[in-house]
Amino acid sequence: MSTINTLVTEDRRLEMKTAVWVATIACLALIFDGFDLVVYGTVMPTLLNDPSQIGQLTPSTAGTLGSLALIGVLLGSFASGFIGDILGRKKMLMIGIVWFSIGMAVTALTGTVFTFGLMRFVTGLGLGLVIATAGPTIAEFAPKDKRGLFNAIVYSGVPAGGMFASLCGISLGEMIGWRGLFLIGATPILFLVPLAAMKLPESPRWLLSRGQEERAIEIARETGVPLEDELAVRRATTVPKRTGYLALFTREFGLATLLMATMSFAGLLLTYGMNTWLPRIMESYGYADQKLWFPFVLNGAAVVGGLIAARAADRNGKPQNMIATTFALAAISLVLMTFQFPLSLLFLFIGVAGIGILGTQVLVYGFQSNYYTSESRGAGVAACATIGRAGGVFGPLIGGWLVAAGLGATEQFYAFAAVALVGAVVTFLVPRKHNTYLIEREADARAKEQVARDKERQPVA
Repeated sequence: MSTINTLVTEDRRLEMKTAVWVATIACLALIFDGFDLVVYGTVMPTLLNDPSQIGQLTPSTAGTLGSLALIGVLLGSFASGFIGDILGRKKMLMIGIVWFSIGMAVTALTGTVFTFGLMRFVTGLGLGLVIATAGPTIAEFAPKDKRGLFNAIVYSGVPAGGMFASLCGISLGEMIGWRGLFLIGATPILFLVPLAAMKLPESPRWLLSRGQEERAIEIARETGVPLEDELAVRRATTVPKRTGYLALFTREFGLATLLMATMSFAGLLLTYGMNTWLPRIMESYGYADQKLWFPFVLNGAAVVGGLIAARAADRNGKPQNMIATTFALAAISLVLMTFQFPLSLLFLFIGVAGIGILGTQVLVYGFQSNYYTSESRGAGVAACATIGRAGGVFGPLIGGWLVAAGLGATEQFYAFAAVALVGAVVTFLVPRKHNTYLIEREADARAKEQVARDKERQPVA
């Protein structure tokens, strides 16, 4: 018995070690997605005020430029649903990292509005590949009792990257200029690609879903990933399951995909809209000297709050309730931002809003990744990310349209608060019947109850 327990413990340690490496690589990739997200909002005031940089910009054009990268992300996410299920998780993630790194480097060399916008779009394609692949990857490596936490760690890379961009803008902006900031965003090709090549394994669960059973078992032994349940289901199933995007057109996942995509739409509209326009909005309120600290607080609070909320969701098994709550907190905080409170309270409100906006999106990514089975996970997350990124496209555009229409900061905050409320309502409507995360938790609970009953029935020696 002790030998069996030792083997189980060693497998558990190996599984955790593998999951930590996968989470580290995926998180680092998403840090630079978050960097790209915020760095444009950081440099936008400079581009608006100085036509000698890339040409004359109006608020409407600036909003359009902010959305071009997101259009690229949308298309890249959609493409990953097809390509990712063919190439696999590892290759897809590495291709995305190389792609967006080169895109950021070339963007730093542009000198016109057209070329700047074109390269923002091209860079977005690579970012879309990374975003839509990171979630399925960590979902297939994370221990099942810590999936929410590991997903939160990975996707906290987005707000952490936003903090990094804000700090770079504050401390290095005047020294290296906007071009230098974009070059920082190109550095993952130097260190992250070699690290992924050495330490990122292919997902055994993805291999199993593609019929490569022998290789899946071999990698599972090397990484400690348990495949017993998946192998038992696969060998007992006589009718092949639909895979990829076809799996989304079933009663099991159809409505859920539509609603979860709407959650992402609302969350990413808020994320990109606020990160693009928050410095400009607070500048209009008279906080020109502190304007870059607001996105820093927004993203910093999201990192901490997202991790705490994800851990709580892991413990109570109700991520939907947590997501709806954080959406509602965002709505309330954005409304409170319109009042003339002291600066310290405004920072508090924007921190709570960060938890409800970017922190919520961290939870949404994890929820989506764990909702699907391996056969449909890549396509499901890609579909949600694609529709969600459409919200990301509209975020900067809506801000630009409101400014161009002569509406002030108050109306912008109200508009974003309304979107957060929509997100809260939609979250409650996602069907819970087929949620694999909840099914596993219920199965574990039943197993523990059975063990307890068996112990009670054993005669006392």
